Amino acid sequence: MAEIVYPPVIAAARTLFRMLDIRIKMEGTEHVPRTGGAVLVSNHISYLDFIFAGFAALPSKRLVRFMAKEDVFQHRISGPLMRGMHHIPVDRGAGAGSYATALRMLKAGEIVGVFAEATISRSFTVKEIKNGAIRMAQATKTPIIPVALWGSQRFWTKGRPKSLFQRHVPLTITVGEPIYPKRGENVDEHAADLHTRMSEMVDRAQRNYPEVPPGVWWQPAHLGGTAPTPEEAAALDAAEAESRAKQE
Repeated sequence: MAEIVYPPVIAAARTLFRMLDIRIKMEGTEHVPRTGGAVLVSNHISYLDFIFAGFAALPSKRLVRFMAKEDVFQHRISGPLMRGMHHIPVDRGAGAGSYATALRMLKAGEIVGVFAEATISRSFTVKEIKNGAIRMAQATKTPIIPVALWGSQRFWTKGRPKSLFQRHVPLTITVGEPIYPKRGENVDEHAADLHTRMSEMVDRAQRNYPEVPPGVWWQPAHLGGTAPTPEEAAALDAAEAESRAKQE
């Protein structure tokens, strides 16, 4: 497929990050295959995660087609960009179409990006992993590539104001070893294994992060930060879902 939009967007992002001196540290990028389909599964802590998770594939000279909420594609600015980069819109009320598109892309040798927690984690710990990514990998005989992001929440996350032009922010992108789920294997067991792996990767990134003032909002509660605990975050998510349902 023609790549008219994606390369200029990457170039612009790289230029901006250099200007802001965003200190990106990437590990394990050799695990991203240079050819063939793969399901890249990242944790989700920021509205900008698709940018940084996509960076994980650049050393392998690959582009990632992310599955994202249909709302993003309807926005007057982000919509044309998302469509131009051939990302995959997801209608949560009718997900079969986006799932079929993702399978088609995987079979064509593309890397499909998935935020398997479905929504941003307010606690900055890994939420429950949905099994759609596992099913896609099984159906297309492609590997799952786990990715852990840390630091992106400082720019723009749920419940916090945007702070897009901070300077000198450290950001960690860690790629784990591929997982090869086979047809017929237990989907829920694979999801639990993926959750464990990603949690370990995120925890390691958090503990090795070079800049952690005491009591900051962007650090998880179990490491001394003031982010909501997983239980508090779940209650906030439930209240938000209830409010949204009343408005529909």
